[in-house]
Amino acid sequence: MKLLNGNEVIVKPYQKEDAEEIVNLIVRNFKEVNVKDYGEEAIAGLAASHDANWFRGLAKYANVYVFWIEDKIVGVGSISSYWGSPTESILLTIFVLPEFHGQGIGSYIIDTLESDVLFLRAQRIEIPASITAVEFYRKKGYEYKNGLKELDDEQHFRLEKFRKNNRSKGEERLP
Repeated sequence: MKLLNGNEVIVKPYQKEDAEEIVNLIVRNFKEVNVKDYGEEAIAGLAASHDANWFRGLAKYANVYVFWIEDKIVGVGSISSYWGSPTESILLTIFVLPEFHGQGIGSYIIDTLESDVLFLRAQRIEIPASITAVEFYRKKGYEYKNGLKELDDEQHFRLEKFRKNNRSKGEERLP
């Protein structure tokens, strides 16, 4: 739980019934925010491919966190193993409802993901960052993968963060 401008932001694990509202939040970001960097044609394609079934599929292999203010979803973020690696993870689908941008929810999402077991076990964490969000992630300590500041085939900047795998007292040891 975190207080934001007097509102309590509560983080909950993803539930299947959240998928439609989460997808609406993501598509709103595409159409209202990312469109400035990618254009309407690219955004129309993204919006068409990101539906509730797509999100439910993602939730089968990622740890998904949903951020609420009262009965409204205001943010989402997920973390997964990076292609099955036990020492690498990837942050995915980090979005905040557009009217809540700049209020600290994005940082709260990153902080939550960075306390997940998949982050804590990893030596390297990658994030495919949109043009729109790349500077936000850089402020959170992620740098250009291999020092390359270039867009990939999906029009993302690949960012990464390395962490020392020093376990704190009481942290579970993974197989």
